[in-house]
Amino acid sequence: MQIVLREVHDSDLPVFFRQMNDPEAVHMAAFTPKDPADRDAFDAHWERIRASDAVHRTVLLDGDVVGSASVYGEPGEREVTYWIDRAYWGRGVATAALRELVAQVPERPLYARAAADNTGSLRVLEKCGFRVSAQASGYANARGAEIDELVLMLDA
Repeated sequence: MQIVLREVHDSDLPVFFRQMNDPEAVHMAAFTPKDPADRDAFDAHWERIRASDAVHRTVLLDGDVVGSASVYGEPGEREVTYWIDRAYWGRGVATAALRELVAQVPERPLYARAAADNTGSLRVLEKCGFRVSAQASGYANARGAEIDELVLMLDA
């Protein structure tokens, strides 16, 4: 299994859009756009973030696009986020991609947020050195309710 992160290409966006419309993945991610099926909003979001100073990468597994990983936000408050196609969950893809991303972005601390019941994502973050630093709650569009989330931090 070879995981590579590269710059996001325009041709990656339809793959990301399809991945972000998987109902099970959307439920687990919880904190998603109000309407993941709104292609215009999706395109506008990616246009905005690709123009920012954030770090956005496409995750390739053996040459195939399987997800994305990013670091965004203000210095000292930067967060990681990632999305891996559900077909590849449980194979170590997210862990390998996140390890590579944090190696490419040496700035610390880095933060992450995950729904408190998203055990898979929490496990990925902990394997990459993130530790729970706070508990919060927020409105999760994908679940239509306020839910618990964990804030994790990677320092040094």
